[in-house]
Amino acid sequence: MALAAVWTSGPWAAGIGAAVTTLSGLAAELTRPSGEGVDPRAAGEVLRTAAGRIPLLRHVDRPELAGAHPAEAPADPPAYIRRDAEPGLRAALERSRFVLVVGESTAGKTRLAYEVARSRYPRHAFVRPLSRAALPEAVRIAGRRRRAVLWLDDLEDYLGAGGLSTAQLASLRTAVVIATMRVQEYRRYDAREESRLTGSDRDAWRAQRDLLHQAVVVRLPRHWSRAERGRAAAHQGDPRIGAALRAGERFGVAEVLAAGPELLAAWENAWAPGANPRGAAVVAAAVDCRRAGLRRPVTRAWLRELHAPYLEARGGGDLQPEPFAEAMDWACAAAYATSGLLIGNFGAGFTAFDYLLNAPGNGPVPDHLWRGLLPLVEPADAYDMGLVAHQEGRLARAVEALGLAWRGGVPGAELPLAIAIGDSGKPRRAAADLAGIAHRRAARLGPRHPDTLAARHQLAFFVGEAGNHLAAAAQFAELLVDVAEVLGPDHPDTLAARHQLAYFTGEGGDHRSAARQLDLLLADRLRVQGAGHPQVLATRRSLIWFRAGEPAAAEAELGCLLAEAEAAEGIGPDDPHTLAVRSSMAALAARAGRTAEAAEAWAELTVDRTRVLGEDHPHAFYSRLEWARALLARDRAAEAAAVLTGALERAESVLEPGHRHLRTARELLARTADRAPTAD
Repeated sequence: MALAAVWTSGPWAAGIGAAVTTLSGLAAELTRPSGEGVDPRAAGEVLRTAAGRIPLLRHVDRPELAGAHPAEAPADPPAYIRRDAEPGLRAALERSRFVLVVGESTAGKTRLAYEVARSRYPRHAFVRPLSRAALPEAVRIAGRRRRAVLWLDDLEDYLGAGGLSTAQLASLRTAVVIATMRVQEYRRYDAREESRLTGSDRDAWRAQRDLLHQAVVVRLPRHWSRAERGRAAAHQGDPRIGAALRAGERFGVAEVLAAGPELLAAWENAWAPGANPRGAAVVAAAVDCRRAGLRRPVTRAWLRELHAPYLEARGGGDLQPEPFAEAMDWACAAAYATSGLLIGNFGAGFTAFDYLLNAPGNGPVPDHLWRGLLPLVEPADAYDMGLVAHQEGRLARAVEALGLAWRGGVPGAELPLAIAIGDSGKPRRAAADLAGIAHRRAARLGPRHPDTLAARHQLAFFVGEAGNHLAAAAQFAELLVDVAEVLGPDHPDTLAARHQLAYFTGEGGDHRSAARQLDLLLADRLRVQGAGHPQVLATRRSLIWFRAGEPAAAEAELGCLLAEAEAAEGIGPDDPHTLAVRSSMAALAARAGRTAEAAEAWAELTVDRTRVLGEDHPHAFYSRLEWARALLARDRAAEAAAVLTGALERAESVLEPGHRHLRTARELLARTADRAPTAD
């Protein structure tokens, strides 16, 4: 008998495999307790055999036990097709005890890692926590074994508050850590200090970033190469592999084997009246829970509550929705004998199939989901959600979630909360909070501890954002000495401090000194980080802005920079760096007197920043102010007033009193009134 049929861990746990969890989920539905508030973390245990033992890898006889998406029937998994990345993975395991396989959903990450690990470490204990709550126990078990593999499929689920730490990783002196991660999640941490114009939130991810930097990363493409498809052709007698090959090159073979495209189509088709619209709404709620940053399964009761607005938005009763129990059965039912749209069961909770998370057409997570979910979660969950919201520019959400985490006692929530408060338009309050954080860290850890240096960096930044540019430059100059000595001259934090010193020097009026500093910094960034790095683009933009020269030449340079940013992998047209370049180009057009061009550019940027960051983001409001200024320059006072009216009232409810954007808005509104036509 296959072990997948007999192994459990407490209640059947999501992730053992849909072929298992679907059956157990059905049983759970039939025998569920009278109350629906089952805590999905009750299944937070480590994978064991039916006898309660930690298995050896040679006994883990099905890839589903490692977290691989099951393939269509027959019961045996399809033959493993050697991937081009396999030699790289084997080489990585030769030189490191921590290896991370990164790729898109259903690219075959888990199957590749499973096959290599099983052949390389057959006598090692296979230690797989089934939730983040089980991670400490899994680390303890792996640390006590002479030979062990700590298996962290979907590593993102084991990061954040209560997640894997560098200290835990260091304690595993003999164990090998093998992890997988979706590329979309990895990008949240890969060079994330560059993911924003100012770098002001980079330290919120410091622990996760430092941990991930310890891993040797092996990347696995979703699309299969010609050589891989050729190797797969040797097994096309298996109807599943044959069908995957016949699907052409639009999808990866592993993607088709896991029925990803079929499941996505089933979800989309279910919205039709009389089909399974309530089931589709339940799936939408589960998908957005994950996209909002929730790392653990959700209960049936939560889905009952959270799905209703999705259904109403699509037509409500006009869609002839099925009963909720029927909707859950449909969402959990295995499609093509592989996986359901929801994975899990009543006891363990439910998780959306990860292929759906990056489906085309997924818009921002709606407010109703956020408002409904946040009161239900624990403080550690709120911490994860707050970090995701912050990185995506949803600052009000970040403040709310991180505030909940901080009040709930989550370690480390205090710093990102202060940063989110400052970024949301309250730099003076953030500076006051960060002064206290820096003082407490200095007293507890010392003034030159990396955590203290991080707080000092953020304090200096928000001092500058509050308008005191010279004081910020002085603080960064002092900080730079310590950061360079403690972390080294090429450390990202050192380079970031140099950038901020140059920026606030320039904002304080000394453009020539700022340009000199940025010129030197650019050379070092190019040497350390490479030409396509986001912070290299940011340094180039600042250098163009502060360097004295021909305006036409500066505009040409910015145009080239914009084209590079829009085309660069991992940056693209909606990245804050790209939007900042467009902002500089619009400002130069206005400075050159091309007011019509400037007004159009600011109008387009306002629309895009509002779409990407939300209408309450200070960057979106700043674009609106400059749009109004350009309209005034064209003597279109009524249009300028229309742009500002309403926006000012909303900004007053978001930005702190005395914020420079509020002062500018009131000045511009006064000018529109002065220019308004008067009756004869």
